[in-house]
Amino acid sequence: MPKVDVVDLTNQKVGEMDLSDGVFAAEVNEALLYEAVRNYTAGQRAGTHKTKVRREVAGSGKKLWKQKGTGRARVGSIRSPIWRHGGTSHGPVPRDYSYKLQKKMLLGALRSALSAKLRDGQITVVNAFTFNDHKTRNVRAALGKLDCKRKVLLVDNGENENLERGARNLVGVTLMASREVSVYHLLRADRVLLSQSAATRLSETLAVKEAQVK
Repeated sequence: MPKVDVVDLTNQKVGEMDLSDGVFAAEVNEALLYEAVRNYTAGQRAGTHKTKVRREVAGSGKKLWKQKGTGRARVGSIRSPIWRHGGTSHGPVPRDYSYKLQKKMLLGALRSALSAKLRDGQITVVNAFTFNDHKTRNVRAALGKLDCKRKVLLVDNGENENLERGARNLVGVTLMASREVSVYHLLRADRVLLSQSAATRLSETLAVKEAQVK
């Protein structure tokens, strides 16, 4: 069972906690990680791309010249796809790119991502994200003491208005509830800061779900 240090917002050790083997020490399945990220990014696509076919292009439908006798190629409409500013043949149309991934695969990918981050030393457990006010500078100062320099994922339980308002203007900082954490956001972050309560909930919830899907 992996044991991690619990620190405060000044990066001082205040205790230790045990994490679930099945969640934070699982075998890393790179194929599952790939499928989970692909599933997430596909769902984020707007799918609003569109080109106009010949019936939608502005222009007259009148035949430009008579069929025979001119020595020119026959033509029926200025909106033909072979003409400049004409319609587009077989162009993209609006569509939904999202698809459903099995729940067992998503949960397995989430356990793999958490295990990979802990293995690489990119997870830090903080006792609590407690701030006296919602000033951005206080959150920035805390992240600096925790040695967070680039993309940071903050994970907490429930609502924390001071943290939410203080972190929302920081570039590269993402705040999520433990129930909303995705493989995409975990792998995208250079550092993952978990509140102690969030780490406990992830350990308990994902361990229970692992037992249920077997």
